[in-house]
Amino acid sequence: MEDLTPEDRARYARHLTLPQVGEGGQAKLKASRVFCVGAGGLGSPALLYLAAAGIGHLTVIDDDTIERSNLQRQILHSDQDVGLSKAESAMQRLRQLNPSISVEVHTERLTSENAIERIQGHDIVVDGTDNIPTRYLVNDTCELLRIPWVYGSIYRFEGQVSVFNLDGGPTYRDLFPTPPPPESVPSCEEGGVLGVLPGVIGSIQATEVIKILIGIGQPLRGKLLIYDALDMTMRSLKYSAIDREPVTELIDYEGFCGIKTMTMPFVEISPSDYTVRRQQGWNPLFIDTRNTIEASIVTLPDTDSLIPHEEILTVELPKDRDIVLYCRTGGRSGMAAYALSQTGHDSAKLFNLTGGIHAWHVEIDPSVPKY
Repeated sequence: MEDLTPEDRARYARHLTLPQVGEGGQAKLKASRVFCVGAGGLGSPALLYLAAAGIGHLTVIDDDTIERSNLQRQILHSDQDVGLSKAESAMQRLRQLNPSISVEVHTERLTSENAIERIQGHDIVVDGTDNIPTRYLVNDTCELLRIPWVYGSIYRFEGQVSVFNLDGGPTYRDLFPTPPPPESVPSCEEGGVLGVLPGVIGSIQATEVIKILIGIGQPLRGKLLIYDALDMTMRSLKYSAIDREPVTELIDYEGFCGIKTMTMPFVEISPSDYTVRRQQGWNPLFIDTRNTIEASIVTLPDTDSLIPHEEILTVELPKDRDIVLYCRTGGRSGMAAYALSQTGHDSAKLFNLTGGIHAWHVEIDPSVPKY
């Protein structure tokens, strides 16, 4: 372990006075390497507190860019960073907070092809993801590399935290042996999220990381902590390892989670192609599948009606006319198109606006807000 410098002793004085931490514990943090997947809602507080705590090396991977709608909860970033890489923005902020630590970033998505190379050599992984396939990827990579990871998830007013693969303990696959159907997992863009919620959950994740690296307290090994912000309650559920085959290789996780296995019975159309065809006289029904709150933020031109995707089958739509559906990024409108295809609509007459409003912002009109 590296010795603490006089500057370290000044910076971490409040740690050094804790009997459970002291110079030995702080030196362990300084010698540690932590890998964080995502610099968004969960990654923001986790990374800020880990940097402040003196983790010697932080690696951040995130292929996304900052949008103004992120700033309600992603406190690593500021308004002047909109449009920039989240990973690069994180590196600048963390170095400002604590210039004595090392920060490495990768502006790419974590995949089965790069996960082993990127994660190996680290002591622990922090989960700041927002999708299930990546969580299975992180789990399997950590199982292969025999390192622990700290899981976190958020939705509306509820958050969850657990620690997987610690000292041979239970893993994500023990708690969730099979992935849920893709359509059953709403995103934050659909259901919303209280802005401070990821601050609470990300801070708990950072706490677990520090405890594990120093070797103090009782980590959430074999326990799922559930936090409810509305009731201001916390409860924990115990779980244990199940009898299953060990992980031997990384796989296609989107396919495993059922995301790429279905051939969609509708036509994907880009905003550019849609606009050209409209200018040539095409006159489809143009349906917004978001909710009324989102529609109050922005509605695309020539929208005929607003029908939230979960209500699409409650409205009688003509089967002899082309229908184009859109949402924020194309996911919910695709689900609506799929549902219509199962009720007698001709797949050739069903169109999903690829990329939704975000793609419209890029391809057609940058004044249309990306929220």
